[in-house]
Amino acid sequence: VLAAFVAQDPAAVTLLTTAFNKLDPPTVYALVAFVAVIVLFLLTIGREPSKPISLRCPATEWPAGKPARTSSQSYPSYDINDPKGSFARVNTMLINEVIEELPTGYELPPAETKWVKDMLEYNVVGGKMNRGLMVVECGKELFKATGKQLTNEALCKFAVLGWCVEWLQAWLLVADDFMDDSQTRRGQKCWYLQPHVKKIALNDAFLIEMLVYKIMKRHFGDDPCYPQLVDLMLETSFQTECGQLLDTLCMNLDLPDFTLNRWTLIVKYKTAFYSFYLPVAMGMIVAGIDDRAEFDAAREILMIMGIYFQAQDDYLDCFGTEEQIGKVGTDIQDKKCGWLFTHAYHELCTPEQKKFLDTVYGKCKVKSPEEEQVKALYTKLKLPELYEKYEKESYDRIMSLKGSTKQVPWSVFDIFLKKIYKRSK
Repeated sequence: VLAAFVAQDPAAVTLLTTAFNKLDPPTVYALVAFVAVIVLFLLTIGREPSKPISLRCPATEWPAGKPARTSSQSYPSYDINDPKGSFARVNTMLINEVIEELPTGYELPPAETKWVKDMLEYNVVGGKMNRGLMVVECGKELFKATGKQLTNEALCKFAVLGWCVEWLQAWLLVADDFMDDSQTRRGQKCWYLQPHVKKIALNDAFLIEMLVYKIMKRHFGDDPCYPQLVDLMLETSFQTECGQLLDTLCMNLDLPDFTLNRWTLIVKYKTAFYSFYLPVAMGMIVAGIDDRAEFDAAREILMIMGIYFQAQDDYLDCFGTEEQIGKVGTDIQDKKCGWLFTHAYHELCTPEQKKFLDTVYGKCKVKSPEEEQVKALYTKLKLPELYEKYEKESYDRIMSLKGSTKQVPWSVFDIFLKKIYKRSK
């Protein structure tokens, strides 16, 4: 109103200018602030109060009973003094919830329902559970740091998210084993090698993936953080699939294309995001952290950890025993772009040794004389010593970033580091 009045009356402009010039700065600031408050008040008059965002999805509220939700009273007692046992009990609850909903919510007959139950118990149970347990540990540390009460429900819901990570890994491994012609996983035959499974394993992998989102909706569908959790899981899944694409397309490349840069890109996207960043980011979201800079700082630390972790995996695939790592190492047979190979081929080999690798790498069978010769070459090239040096350098890089996060306590990263540094399985 004042602007319109001034614009239409030149004399008023002169009058107001003279008046303002006579005022001292504090008075001018106070007057401007007063006018701003009045303007904001006028802008809000007549507006309806904003409505809370609805998390309902009426298009999928069919048949009766959907969406399924788990009440706080339904969670098992979570004993922090028995972390693995408590974590495993939450998984039992999740499997039972899935099996109970399939006949009523999706008209699945008894035989197919039993298939899903057997498939889940075969593929999502029996791992080390490190990724999933880290969600719980991260949540505990974040709640402690922010003064939030760590109730039994909060612990169980962190465990639910932990199992979402574990189920994500399970479906990736079911598909990965099929594509890589792997033989064993977690000390047992790969799922696709079961006589009654074979190619059905691919559909089972997709099914486990979809069940991750069913679990998240059931346990977090009414929480304000639900959209962020779904967005994080979708983004992480896509990042992992990009890494898988980079990995599988190596079958169409020549060995000179297996560079250290390509290896780093593969493991960053195939492993580091879902194994390291995802568990911590989940805890941060539930704890209410929304500062992008904090996520960026945490991600930088966790990417170094994740890439180092995969270098460990590559080393153990070659030099670890089946009893140690729970599977038969197949990287040489499978023509993997691995940490050992990239360093050997591009940095350490003589022309004759390169020619030998060109002849046998990716063309020999597990435990064959040719595979043993490749391993012997790696030893001769002192790759174990180079790996030890890399391990120490990675640790030092991680520690140099201590203090770069402001809301996530260093104890979160320290727990991760203690689990992976100098591991042998």
